[in-house]
Amino acid sequence: MPEEKPPPPVVTPVRVIIALCLIAPFVSMLWVSSYAKVDPDFIGIPFFYWYQMLWVLISTALTMVAYKLWQRDQRARKADSARTEGASS
Repeated sequence: MPEEKPPPPVVTPVRVIIALCLIAPFVSMLWVSSYAKVDPDFIGIPFFYWYQMLWVLISTALTMVAYKLWQRDQRARKADSARTEGASS
């Protein structure tokens, strides 16, 4: 019996959103000149520090969104694959 190959990777709008969710924190943290300053301070904490700590929370939320979107995408692909197998049999 021949081995079944998985369907080739497909670029979909959902996968683009997933990629953007995962890339945004890296871009924001690597662009140091955008936050390398003291003002405005927040409850006495310089901008440089609270901006980075805020991105820890934002990164967590974006990673959760990306994970949930990925799970939904994989379930849809498996259901579509099962549907096409059932139709061809």
